Amino acid sequence: MLYVAAHRHGTVQDHVALVEIDLTGELMIAAAAASEDRLSPDRIDEVLHVAGEHGSPAGEQCAPVGERG
Repeated sequence: MLYVAAHRHGTVQDHVALVEIDLTGELMIAAAAASEDRLSPDRIDEVLHVAGEHGSPAGEQCAPVGERG
């Protein structure tokens, strides 16, 4: 008997995973371009387009990756 794996529809996407992959890529690019050994927390916030301690109040959400200005 031959077993054939079920075919998945090609347009199914995990949007959360795609955003995480994009953000990870942005961090990798920033780390590769950095002159120091590690990115500072402020630089990480800048790369990820989030406010640091002095930015937006806790709980305020940032725009999704595709909606950045």
